[in-house]
Amino acid sequence: MSHQAFIAFGGNLGDAKVNVREAMERLAVFSSTPLLRSSLWRSTPVDCPRGSPDFINAVVALNPLPRFTPESLLAELQALERALGRQPKKVLNEARPLDLDLIAWGGEVRDTPALALPHPRAHLRRFVLLPLSEIAPDLLLPGQTRTVVELLAGLRTDEVLERVL
Repeated sequence: MSHQAFIAFGGNLGDAKVNVREAMERLAVFSSTPLLRSSLWRSTPVDCPRGSPDFINAVVALNPLPRFTPESLLAELQALERALGRQPKKVLNEARPLDLDLIAWGGEVRDTPALALPHPRAHLRRFVLLPLSEIAPDLLLPGQTRTVVELLAGLRTDEVLERVL
């Protein structure tokens, strides 16, 4: 499972719960094993325009089919965002029906204009770490010295999360 991929889901436009669940179902076909799925969490917006609605967040782990690379999986994630109503960004961190981020892919490290692995802010975001801790508490993200659950315990943010499912 060295190439297990972790994907963070978020949405705060339309029926975000439905969009997140639908995206999980569609992503299942990219995995050689059943997805590991976190609960759904309602979270307060982080670095978003004033008045942005709360988000629905989750994280899944999948074992990508052999045909995938981190870059090709990212392309599929972006296509799925568009299929579920995501429009080109006009404002940084604006409301959106679905946002899919590739958080980590095994121990892979990337730093290109198209892809950064691990996700450069994952270890700083409660809305990523809390759902991730449900499915991979002992995961050590590349470049980190503390596990997901240890990172979460040491995190100091104003984010408020509430389990919704």
